[in-house]
Parts: sequence; structure tokens; C-alpha cells
Amino acid sequence: MRETDPRRLPRGPARTLFLHVPPTTRLFRRLALLAAVPLLCGVLAACGRAAPDALTASTPAPAPQAAPTPATPAAAPSAAPPAQPAYVGATYALVPGRPQPSAAQLTEIGRRIFFDGSLSATGKASCASCHDPQHAFGPPNALSVQLGGADGKQQGPRAAPSLRYLETLAAFTEHHHDNDGDDSIDAGPTGGHMWDGRAGSAHEQAAMPLLSPAEMANASVADVSAKLERAAYAGDLRKAFGDDVFKTPDAAFKAAGLALEVFQQSPKDFYPFTSKYDAVLRGQARLSAAEARGLRVFNDEDKGNCASCHISERTQDGAFPFFTDYGLIALGVPRNRKLKANADPAFYDLGLCGPYRTDMKDHPEYCGLFRTPTLRNVAVRQSFFHNGVFHSLEQAIRFYAQRDTAPERWYAHSGKGIVQQYDDLPEQYHANLNTDAPFGQKRGGKPALTEAEIRDVAAFLRTLTDADQKNAPATATAAR
Repeated sequence: MRETDPRRLPRGPARTLFLHVPPTTRLFRRLALLAAVPLLCGVLAACGRAAPDALTASTPAPAPQAAPTPATPAAAPSAAPPAQPAYVGATYALVPGRPQPSAAQLTEIGRRIFFDGSLSATGKASCASCHDPQHAFGPPNALSVQLGGADGKQQGPRAAPSLRYLETLAAFTEHHHDNDGDDSIDAGPTGGHMWDGRAGSAHEQAAMPLLSPAEMANASVADVSAKLERAAYAGDLRKAFGDDVFKTPDAAFKAAGLALEVFQQSPKDFYPFTSKYDAVLRGQARLSAAEARGLRVFNDEDKGNCASCHISERTQDGAFPFFTDYGLIALGVPRNRKLKANADPAFYDLGLCGPYRTDMKDHPEYCGLFRTPTLRNVAVRQSFFHNGVFHSLEQAIRFYAQRDTAPERWYAHSGKGIVQQYDDLPEQYHANLNTDAPFGQKRGGKPALTEAEIRDVAAFLRTLTDADQKNAPATATAAR
């Protein structure tokens, strides 16, 4: 497989995206050149007058002409307003004359917004309803997708992901190059918030559920702004963003998004690194025999091969692993027929190429790709993959091991009993599916993992649970 093939497994953790403010140097250079033009013309004119006197002394001088009638002076053109620096109005830019709010201020405001149910159409659903801190800021139940909307009964579009360990998640790019010592390798589509990477930042992501008809279901930005102005923390927003923060709905909405973004960068809440595996990396604990076996299978390129996407080792600069490379990949998970949207046989959630993301709809090579989530706190979850089709950790691991060797266990059958393999991805996009280990075996062949190895991998994954979390009960279910 070519290194630039978007189906390849991206390597290494994504790097932090830094804000770039364009310089104004070119503008100053152009102004300087314009100012020099009159002087240059004067010099050239002076040279032109001296030359004819020396070269044409015998030539009669022309008759003197009458002085022209002075013209009425034209009104001086109004000066163009000075160009504003490029950073003016940028999301993270300082506002002249206004103190910069502190991280502590924004964290506290963001926390209050995050838990404020009054910001939804029902007056009950907050961000925390789907991203519960007691469940690693993920869903608190086993529902495939969470319920919301104006009546609180509408199915959300996809499974709610955990919001932990996203602080180094960069904006989406079609061509990602890891800073891992070999920048020549194109890891393909990588990054972005949401399952399809369509949100470029945490504040952009935070805006989406506030306005989604199936989630918090606010009618408009103005609707959210009015609720913020009535909130108990409205005064705190004014202190942080100025007395005019509610002057326009857009300003208040933007302020709320920034506060939510800063809150989600709180280390204690969102990236504590307090799991057993973190203690192992610090030399403070040891894995059990089963956990150690699971880690070996997890890293083995011919077995689990999990670490090719879910990085398990420290980075080159010594940072602890996030257990994701943030790449987008097509796994071919089964269609979840319990979702109302899937009652329409013509509907397909194609991830990166639509339907919720529209800028990549003309890229058929991206259809079926979804962003790789972190496996930290994965054992806390009770629903797995973008459509929540599986409900136990062992079941999700078993799907990886048996997708291609025993498709009859995972996919629907036609009326004639024929297995509809990869039934949630139209056939024309099957070439996008990842076929690296543990996938790619022949149907009816030996699966990549035994049942004992599946249990060992699950045991290892439970060591990734932070100290403030509780693992979901283990299950011994053999198949769907």
C-alpha cells in the first residue's frame, strides 16, 4: 500500500496547532515605495532639464508662451482609513483597551456553562448530560446515541465521544506529517473535532450541539445569547469579555465558546494521566500477567496491531501516549439497525464524506472514514464506535479479530440468507476499508486473536482508566 494512501494507518500523536498571526511587513514596504516615487521622479526631471542646454546651444529658443490660466484647485482626496492589523477580530486576539481574562476566570465560566441545562430547548439538557464527568466526559449509559431535541426524545446523529485527552488534537488536514523523525510520510486525513473532523477547534465544536435540532436544539445564536444573558454567571461574562459582550448575539456566543474551550483544557478534569498504565510508565506499578500479555498482543503488528493507530509508547520528547493518532480510518462496523435514521435503506453515515460534513462530499476515497478515538477510559464506556453498535469492550475487540474471518457473526443477512458484509458502507466504497492486521484474513480462516487473547487485551485496556473513573462491568459474551 502506498504511503500516501488515505487508508493507511496514520502514525504517531498529532501535534498542537499554534495560532499564526500574518505580519504587516509587506504593507509597510509598499507604503515606503509609494512615498519614494515623487522623489525619484523629481531627480529624473532635473537630469532631463540639464541635458538639452548643453547639447543644443545653437538651437533657437522657442518663443515664450503665455502663462496658462490658473485652474481652480481640486479638492484633496480623502485619506484612506489605515488598514487594520490582521489579528483584529481573530478568535484568540487581545481586544485593545480590555484586560485579558485569566485562564482561571474562563475555566470557571466554562464549567458553569458546561453544566447549565437552561441553555437547551428543554431547559434540562446540558453539555454534561452527554459528556458526564463520572464517565470520562462521555455518555453515562448504554444508549447507542444520546437523546435530545426540543422534546428530549430525538436520537442524536452519532455516539457521544469522550472529551478527555483532546488537548493536542489539531484541526483537520488531508495530509498529516508526524513530527516523529520522518516527516516524509503522509499519514493522510487526520485531526479535527467530531467523528468526521469537521470542527477545527474545541470552541467551534461546542457551538454545534447548542444549535443541533437533535441535541440542545436552540433555534439560533440569538436564542443562546439571550439565555446566557439571563444566566446567573452573566456578570462573570461581562467581567471577562467586557460590558458590551451582550451587545450582539455573536459576541456572547463567541465568548461562551471560548470559555468552554478553556474549561476543556483543564488538566485535572480533562487530562489527569492517573491510570494504572501511567503509574507503570512512571515506574510506580507493574502490570499483571494478563495485562502484560494484553499489551504484547496490542503492540504486535501481526496480531492486534492496535498501537499502529492507538499509540501506546511515550513520544520522542517523553510525553505520555494519548492512545490515538487522531487519524481517520474506515473500519466497516456493522449497520446499527436500532437507529431511526437507518430505517431508510438509502441513508448511510459516510463519516468524512458526509452527510453531516459537506466539504469533502466530492472525495469518494474518504467515504466511510471516521476519526480514531483515544482508548484512554475506553473501559468506562457502554457503547462503541461512531454508531454505538456494540455494547461491551470484549465485543468491540472481537469484531476486530473476526470481521473478515466470520462476517456472518457481525453483518445482516439478505432474504436469501446471503451475508451483507460491510452493510453500512455502499459497495463502491469498500476499497476504502482498512485491511491491515488484525483485518485482512480469508473468510473461514483463523482469526487474528483467540478468545484468551481478546480477554487479555481487554484486561490491558482497563489499565487505561483514570483513577477518578469506574470501569463498566466485564462481559463474557462470545458474539452478537
